[in-house]
Amino acid sequence: MSLNIFIDGDGCAVKEEVYKVAARYGLQVTLVANKAMKTPLSSLIRLVVVPGDFDAADDWIAENIGVDDIVITGDIPLADRCIKKQARVLGPKGNEFTPNNIGDAMASRELLIHLRQTGEARGGPAPMTKKDRSLFLSKLDQVIQAVKKR
Repeated sequence: MSLNIFIDGDGCAVKEEVYKVAARYGLQVTLVANKAMKTPLSSLIRLVVVPGDFDAADDWIAENIGVDDIVITGDIPLADRCIKKQARVLGPKGNEFTPNNIGDAMASRELLIHLRQTGEARGGPAPMTKKDRSLFLSKLDQVIQAVKKR
């Protein structure tokens, strides 16, 4: 079994945390983005720059993940696509998207889009906190351990 971690790089706030955890476990990390980004010099980390529209990086990830790979993204439609390919998906605040909760996440996303379009809701998600980063690290470690046991 070859466990890989894919990061939806555009706007991901926990890249450094992923790099550190992956190094501890010796796991390959693929950062996928629409533009070049700085990454640590490591044979375990590769950057894939995908030209094209904003969804091109999402498409690349969805096409290249495998069963039990881990995807780090806050993009709910991408999370849905990855779950359908039996990958594990974590949001940057430590929430795991699963077959049991992705439907609710998709519905909530659609509701928020509607509320923003009608002017009833403004703004975006709350900023990352130290607690969020801690929850993310804990959940990432938990998911890696669970996948390795399989």
